[in-house]
Amino acid sequence: MPLVPIEWLGSHVELPAGLTPEGLAAALVRVGLEEETIHAADVAGPVVVGRVLTRQAEEHKNGKVVNYCRVDVGQHNDAPGTGKEPSDLPSRGIVCGAHNFDVGDYVVVSLPGAVLPGGFAISARKTYGHLSDGMICSMRELGLGEDHDGIIVLAAAGDAEAASGLPAVGEDALAHLGLGERTLEINVTPDRGYCFSMRGIAREYHHSTGAPFADPGLPESLDAPIPSPTPDGFPVEVRDGSPIHGNVGCDRFVTRVVRGIDPTAESPKWLRDRLTAAGMRPISLAVDATNYVMLDLGQPLHAYDLGRLRGPIVVRRARAGERHTTLDGVERTLDAEDLLITDSGAERVLGIAGVMGGADTEITEATVDVLVEAAHFDPVSIARSARRHKLPSEASKRFERGVDPELPPVAAQRVVDLLVEYGGGSAGEASDLSDVRPVPPIDFSASEVARLTGLDVADERIAAILADIGCAVEGAGDAWRVTPPTWRFDLTGPAHLVEEVARLVGYDEIPTALPQAPAGRGLTAVQRQRRDLARALAEQGWVQVLSSPFVGAGSFDAQGIPGDDPRRLALRLSNPLQEEAPYMRTCLLDSLLETARLNVARANPAVGVFETGLVTRPEGIRPAPPARVGRRPSDAELDGLAAALAAQPLHVAGVACGPMAPVDYGFAPPAWDWRDAVEAVETAARTVGARTTRRAAERAPWHPGRCAQIFAEGAAIGWAGELAPAVCAAFDLPARSVAFEFDADALCAAARPGGFDVRPILTPPAAKEDIALVVDADVTAGELEDVVREAASPLLEDLRLFDVYTGEQVAEGRKSLAFALRLRGEATLTAEETARVRKRVLKAARKAFGAELRA
Repeated sequence: MPLVPIEWLGSHVELPAGLTPEGLAAALVRVGLEEETIHAADVAGPVVVGRVLTRQAEEHKNGKVVNYCRVDVGQHNDAPGTGKEPSDLPSRGIVCGAHNFDVGDYVVVSLPGAVLPGGFAISARKTYGHLSDGMICSMRELGLGEDHDGIIVLAAAGDAEAASGLPAVGEDALAHLGLGERTLEINVTPDRGYCFSMRGIAREYHHSTGAPFADPGLPESLDAPIPSPTPDGFPVEVRDGSPIHGNVGCDRFVTRVVRGIDPTAESPKWLRDRLTAAGMRPISLAVDATNYVMLDLGQPLHAYDLGRLRGPIVVRRARAGERHTTLDGVERTLDAEDLLITDSGAERVLGIAGVMGGADTEITEATVDVLVEAAHFDPVSIARSARRHKLPSEASKRFERGVDPELPPVAAQRVVDLLVEYGGGSAGEASDLSDVRPVPPIDFSASEVARLTGLDVADERIAAILADIGCAVEGAGDAWRVTPPTWRFDLTGPAHLVEEVARLVGYDEIPTALPQAPAGRGLTAVQRQRRDLARALAEQGWVQVLSSPFVGAGSFDAQGIPGDDPRRLALRLSNPLQEEAPYMRTCLLDSLLETARLNVARANPAVGVFETGLVTRPEGIRPAPPARVGRRPSDAELDGLAAALAAQPLHVAGVACGPMAPVDYGFAPPAWDWRDAVEAVETAARTVGARTTRRAAERAPWHPGRCAQIFAEGAAIGWAGELAPAVCAAFDLPARSVAFEFDADALCAAARPGGFDVRPILTPPAAKEDIALVVDADVTAGELEDVVREAASPLLEDLRLFDVYTGEQVAEGRKSLAFALRLRGEATLTAEETARVRKRVLKAARKAFGAELRA
């Protein structure tokens, strides 16, 4: 994110005196540039200009020669005869190990209480036999560079001209050095790439406050006109045989030659200060000039050592497997989509275009002739290369967001001007290879502003706002043609222009109008059923939770799901949040068992959790048809898209273990068992008005002999029972934990029309009948119960199984199932009526299962 030095910003837009980073952030946020952070100064405390009064060299036992100096620091001096080490001069005593200064030189002194970069606090300390009451600073100690061979000499003794430009002795030196200023860092959204420059930020400050703004990116802002390309300009060719999104990877390539630069020339102090304040380290005049213009205008540039180039420069795609060593010293294997800058007949790779250059032609301490490059590259190509090689750079950050294609000649001229003025060079040949397409105009109606935003803005003001952001506006009323500026790639339609008007008028000016809520019919039947299911389970003591829908293959293994089970067919995410959980769950228990494990691990005293959620079942899906834009898809295409989507039914599942409630004094709560899991499913069925049956089944993750498959109106909807011991161990759950899962969509579909029946309240007394039926051992209690229930209707009020017997009184291979029936009618039932019910039950059971009445 870009740093915004206030002093630098003020060179393009008029700023009020005393503007703080907080005030600047408040102004920018009004036009959509959010504050990221405000950086504190790297150097704080008393750092002042000092003048060396005496210098005494002393050699110590370790062989090191140091200087004991008395330094005049103005109002911070110790009076003669006072201080930590008294002297006859008003000064401070400081020990310094550097030798590149002499008596009378002006230096930078950090006094006790100052804090230098890295949190280095300055204090008075005894060293080499003296008490050093401060420190004379080098470039590296102040964070201004890597030079640590000597201290900073602001002005040599006798250099009155240099001394006249310094603050007075004892005055603050930070402002003179470009230090001590807090800096705002802003967050730039991808559609506002032009704000990666002082030019763009100054423009936005102008939009926010109305402050006068002078655009430094226009040719008329230069001191002299840009020279026309010359026939002898450095030869450049673009050989891009791989168009991206309809455009070649490079549509403009500008070069400028500057000869005879003094290789020892340094960047001017103001330029070094601005680079430092913007978070960039000064290196050399040629490199600093390109970096400065990039930060100022937003146009990345590159400087080559002209003497090491072998023309022509060729822009081409890489050959698969080609290798190149970038400036960071890393050898990289290139991809066929990488756009390269090459020379020597396209054989030698100079750099990855728009990302990073190579070492073969970099600027060195001996460079005297420079070729300046300013190009315009396709944003998609640069973004892909930067990510492919994990090589983000200041250049790629700007190119991938879009750079003004009209900037290259202006930016190149600014670099040339800096090299000529401060390096003593002379401007030479120029070339400009351009195939930039004009920006297409947008047909726009001013009435769109009111229609889309509700703002009442006069046509004249709309036109003025669009012109202020750089648009060319023609026409009036409902027939405007608006041509966006070359730096606004995000403005491609009328809605984008409306957004700009709303942004600059102010979002807080948009009127608030609550829409009239249309009369509705409330929840749909399915919505009511889903809510009723969750409420019914909660009322039974289950606690609703929400777990992640992403699971790993290990969950299937831990549940003991066989390899050929359809539940193992899961969709894998292309970009999972966690590599260990890349699949969409096919059952709720895939993730709910982990939730139960977490509750047990956190010592939850009573675990009974359930979840309602979607599962993904991809069996039967087909590949999606190719996407088409610009027209409505046909019905066949829509059907194809629907067929490419995996089924996502709504499931309900629960896991429970341990006691149903916390243990309390004098109260032993019952423990969850398999009957509670089965009852949860049947409670859900009764809630939506579906009739259920059940039968024994085998299905992971349940215990093979303690699992019930549940049917609603004859359709299988789910399973319930006790978890297998291996599954309990795999998820660290107590033994005999229970679980259920059912398809809520299938259950609701099986609900009877009109929902559940409301039975009348009958006041006559109930009659009770017990009946024990002997059936084959493989007949389940549920199957027999269904027959008994049907035969005893409509007088049957309640039916319960109360005994299962196998033993001597029953033949081998047979068992006795005893049921308690409670009967009630509109009048008191007679003995004959109850006997008839008993007879019907026995007859139906005998017909269905060959049942006999137990003696």
